[in-house]
Amino acid sequence: MLGTAGHIDHGKSSLIKALTGTDPDRLSEEKRRGITITLGFARIDLPDGRSMGVVDVPGHERFVKQMIAGASGIDVALLVIAADDGIMPQTIEHVAVLQTLGVRTCIVALTKIDMVDAEWVTFMKGEVESWLASTSYAGCPIVPVSSKTGEGLDELRAALQKAAEKTQRVHQGSTTRLPVDRVFTIKGAGTVITGTLWDGTVSPEDTLEILPSGKLARVRSVQVHGQTCDEASAGMRLALNLSNIKKDEINLGDFLAAPGCLHMTDRFDARITYLDVAKTGKPLKTGTRMHLAHGTREVLARVLLCNDIEQIASGQSALAQIRLEEDLPISWGDRFILRTYSPVSVAGGGQVLLAHPHRRSTLDAEEMKLIEASETGDIRQMVERVCSLAAGPLHTSEVARLIGISPAQAAEYLADLTQAGALTSSHSGSAASQSSAPTKSPTSSVPLPADDALFIAKNKKQQAIAAIERELIAFCADHPHERGITKEALHAQIAPHISDEGFEALLNWAVKAKSAVITGNVVGHPSSQQGAAAAEERAAEQIHQALIAEGMTPRPIERILESCDLDASLAHRALAHLESNGKAIRIARDLYFDAATLDERIALVQQWISQHGAGTVAELKEPLGTSRKYAVPLLEHLDAQGITVREGDKRSLRPRR
Repeated sequence: MLGTAGHIDHGKSSLIKALTGTDPDRLSEEKRRGITITLGFARIDLPDGRSMGVVDVPGHERFVKQMIAGASGIDVALLVIAADDGIMPQTIEHVAVLQTLGVRTCIVALTKIDMVDAEWVTFMKGEVESWLASTSYAGCPIVPVSSKTGEGLDELRAALQKAAEKTQRVHQGSTTRLPVDRVFTIKGAGTVITGTLWDGTVSPEDTLEILPSGKLARVRSVQVHGQTCDEASAGMRLALNLSNIKKDEINLGDFLAAPGCLHMTDRFDARITYLDVAKTGKPLKTGTRMHLAHGTREVLARVLLCNDIEQIASGQSALAQIRLEEDLPISWGDRFILRTYSPVSVAGGGQVLLAHPHRRSTLDAEEMKLIEASETGDIRQMVERVCSLAAGPLHTSEVARLIGISPAQAAEYLADLTQAGALTSSHSGSAASQSSAPTKSPTSSVPLPADDALFIAKNKKQQAIAAIERELIAFCADHPHERGITKEALHAQIAPHISDEGFEALLNWAVKAKSAVITGNVVGHPSSQQGAAAAEERAAEQIHQALIAEGMTPRPIERILESCDLDASLAHRALAHLESNGKAIRIARDLYFDAATLDERIALVQQWISQHGAGTVAELKEPLGTSRKYAVPLLEHLDAQGITVREGDKRSLRPRR
């Protein structure tokens, strides 16, 4: 993509028309006023047969916002400077924008040479060379041209072709991202959006997510420079016809992205450079409110300089956390522009280092290591550091979101780090991981992790296991008769900020390390299990003897337990133990019997009915050896067990099948 830049009335649109045959000023107001107001688009055919998409931007100071939106997707800048006017305020401002956005390649078109003599052209060329020497575009080609006479146009085309051959694209990601710069409807077709595809590819029938709304849109057709195509790749200027989306459901400044791969954020960490383009002489102070342009959208934000830096002067750089007043779909490595709040002028910008950081402006040593890895582009180190800094285990999608990279990138590095032993996966060596048939990375032979795998740094895993073990030992010391603490209580005690799934993974690792034992919903320490089990056995025997003594007219169970003088929790566990082992039978909520005693009485009831055919409650209470108060629930229990069957007031034995 080629983008124009330069001061108003220096001939940007005229030059594009001369080069392409297309007038980029499409609005009637632009033609009437003779100035570019919004972005214009065209295509230039190069001498070797290839073509470049062209974005023509406004040069008026009131439309710098539109210029930034247009420049956000370009790879080569065509800086237009009129030979009769020279370097002007928006020339300087636009170059600052281009440098900050990371546009590496620039060509200068020295226009309107038909209005000056050759000596002046030579002088002005030297002036431009001298000025650019202090920028990243020092030594770039300067081509004198005239849009009116055509002089120099062939030389300019040749220079553009050479630039296109050697330049690198500004955006080089694989996950589809497209900032929207136009939205309109076509009768019979529906909603159409245009934009420069930053990353990835787009084809008909693809489903894309609209951000920030989160709505899903299906791509009906794709056009590049007016031609329908089966696939558009990154760097192309394209139009997408979207189905199932109304015009008012997508806006200028929105992003289209692969579903689930791009996340909104209200803050990010960045390296910023302050440029006092307006020459105010004022420093940039921490906490300053500014305009922030990202993609084709501009929002308000506060710039918080990190690590106790109070201010920076023009030309200086610093780490900063940017707090946004409106969420943006930020990714790692994205470039952005900062403009002063009022009066509005370009004040620099920077590059995103972390897309979803914690809310802080002072970074500790470990966070600084993560930032350093981000600045050097060491994604592998970034993934490892994010896992090391996290409170608990993370999914692949969480790692991708925290850094601001695609899930596919995160998965590749997580797999590599796990194989290298730096990280532990919840699926490592498990049947689940093998049954999920992980795929392999296209750039590596390492299998990619299963979607539901969790990852943690080895040192964090050991710290978590140690914390669990300490808590279990302390709990068992305070509650010697307890087998352990419930999972929920332990979770709340040592890791309230970790997800339930992440905490379950930590518990499983603690069990494998023999630092914990899980029984149902209770977590205990292995060293306490033997003593707790013995105490439970003793309590169970004491309760059992009490039930035997109660016979067929037992008191409510709570009173029996109170009489045993046991810890309440231990007593109820012991009672449950008796019940599960078949030594105690619960007839009603608070009514328990010794199982052996009850079995003897049931046998007598069966014998009595066999002899008499059927019996009433009054008659059967005798073989039961109890009063009517207990006989009624006991006989209902026999009905439920299929031993007896009630017919009116009498019960008989249920026939055997």
